[in-house]
Amino acid sequence: MYFVKSISEDVRFAQLELRKHSKAKRLVLGTFLACMAAVLQIAGGFLPGIGYFISPFATLPILISAMFSFQMGVMSYFLTILLLFILFPSELVIFPFTTGLLGIGIGAAFSFFKKRLSIIFGGAILLTIGIMSLLYIFHFPLLGPAVSDSFSVLTGGSIFIFSFLYSWLWVEMALFFFKKFKTFIT
Repeated sequence: MYFVKSISEDVRFAQLELRKHSKAKRLVLGTFLACMAAVLQIAGGFLPGIGYFISPFATLPILISAMFSFQMGVMSYFLTILLLFILFPSELVIFPFTTGLLGIGIGAAFSFFKKRLSIIFGGAILLTIGIMSLLYIFHFPLLGPAVSDSFSVLTGGSIFIFSFLYSWLWVEMALFFFKKFKTFIT
C-alpha cells in the first residue's frame, strides 16, 4: 500500500552529505533558508492578491532545513520569526502556528519516522494544533467569520482533514525536491 511504504533513502543521503560540510556552511545555509521563508511569508502583505498564493511556500525553506537537520530547522524557524518581528509584525501571528510549524513538523517527522503515513500524520497533527490554538486559545479569526470561537467536533475534524491533505502535499513536494537534490549532487 502507498501510505505504509517506507520513504526512499534520498533524505538520508542529503543529511549525510550535509554533515560533510563545516558548521559555518551549515549555519549559512540555515540562515539563507530562514531569509527565504521570511520573504515568502511577507509576500501576502507586499503583493496583495498574488502574494497570498506565494505566502504558503514559506513552508518549503523551513521544511528543507528541518529535513537536513532538526537543529538547523529549529534555528531557521526561530530566525524567521525574529525576521518577521522586525520586517512585518502582522505576519508574526500566522507563521509560528501554521506555515512554520508545518515545516518543522514534517521535517522532524522525516528524521524520526520511515513510513509515509507517519510523516504525514506528524505534520497534520502539528498543523491542526497550531490552527486550533489560533482559533480557540488566542481567538484569532484565522478562517474568517465562518468559524465561531466555540469548539465544535465538525470544525475540528474538518481542520484535521485539511491538515492531513495539506501535509500530504508537502511531503510529496519534499520527496520530489530531495530526489532532484540527489541527482544534482551525484
